[in-house]
Amino acid sequence: MSVAPTSGETRQPGYRHLLATPGAWTFLLPGFAARQPFAMLTISMVLLIEHTTGSYATAGASAAVTGVSMALCAPRAGRLADRFGQRAVLVPGIALHAAAVAVLITLALAHAPIWALFAAAAPAGATVPQVGPMVRSRWAAALDQSRSSLMATAAAFESVTDEFTFVIGPVLATALCTGVHPAAGLVTEAALTVIGGSLFAAQRRSAPRVQSSSARDAARHTSALSVPGVRALAVAFLGIGSVFGGMQVSLAAFTQEIGNPGINGVLYGIFAAGNMLSGVVYGAISWRRGPRLRLLAAYAGLATASFPLWLISSTPLLGAMGMVVGLCIAPAIITGYTLVEDLVPAAARTEAFTWLTGSVALGQAAAVTIAGLLTDHSGSHAGFTVPLIGTAAALVVLLGLRGRLVSRPRGVVAGGVIGHRPPVAVD
Repeated sequence: MSVAPTSGETRQPGYRHLLATPGAWTFLLPGFAARQPFAMLTISMVLLIEHTTGSYATAGASAAVTGVSMALCAPRAGRLADRFGQRAVLVPGIALHAAAVAVLITLALAHAPIWALFAAAAPAGATVPQVGPMVRSRWAAALDQSRSSLMATAAAFESVTDEFTFVIGPVLATALCTGVHPAAGLVTEAALTVIGGSLFAAQRRSAPRVQSSSARDAARHTSALSVPGVRALAVAFLGIGSVFGGMQVSLAAFTQEIGNPGINGVLYGIFAAGNMLSGVVYGAISWRRGPRLRLLAAYAGLATASFPLWLISSTPLLGAMGMVVGLCIAPAIITGYTLVEDLVPAAARTEAFTWLTGSVALGQAAAVTIAGLLTDHSGSHAGFTVPLIGTAAALVVLLGLRGRLVSRPRGVVAGGVIGHRPPVAVD
């Protein structure tokens, strides 16, 4: 399925060509700093609230409120960024997020009632800056038409960057919460949001051009979710979110059960490292098969790899199996984001990316809630069934909707087709 091209074929441009894109580094470095807090938010909330309440169910439910709130608000933020520009959305967003996190920390340390924690968790999620989708939109703008062959490489690079943050973020958050203060993870998350977000927002030249009023008027009446393929991808990303959420809660509970909570960040970092490693390799390969078939194959592998987790009681074996699960995630994420460039017009692209990011957050929110309840009732092994159930269910739906993953006809403008070329399958 993955082979190098023959001598008569042209090799897909690699990371060196991608990073030579004019202006790329001006948004890559601040974008990395600005998205780091996203990898710290949920685990920092779980560790702080579990410390103050003694319940993983409460901690997971609070994190779930944050995830649901983010999932519901992220696409709206993406639409506003497409319409008014990224800076106009980022600047007020980072200030509101820092304030919301400060309120959440204060309430948690004051042992506020659960309803108050939920009330504070909602704005903390709603205001999460959508830096990852914004970086992907900047790549799409920089590579549009003249260097479109690099889009798959850019998607792989962004997946690797995302997972690198998930290698660093959980380890850093766990070290801060367990070694400094239970609230230190969230304090650092808020500080990095302000600093990194401000630096990223300041990079105006690389931001996608705001669409003309006619394009905005055409896109205003429909959402990127009206594109059938985006709905199919959203389901797939819900399942991926169930892996992230289930692993976060269940690994934290497992390390508590064995009396070594400090190793939680290491185990989650190994899981994320597998994701990052596969992303690096995946983006360097020239593929003959289309992204639709690759997405289905990668997703089937993810569901299969998630099965043994609930059976494992050995720490080294759990770390190894967690890496295998991580290895299966990146190909699914990369092909999903690659398909967006084919499926969605430029006027709605940031919104489409935020739908996928929001789907991950929504799946993660459901997973941390369910895994928290299962863990409190039956231990960490029960929590590890959540990634299996989530990916298996999403795979069934994705197989049923695979016909919707077709290329966008030329001339499509967010819900209205003005051209006449029929859809083309992207296998």
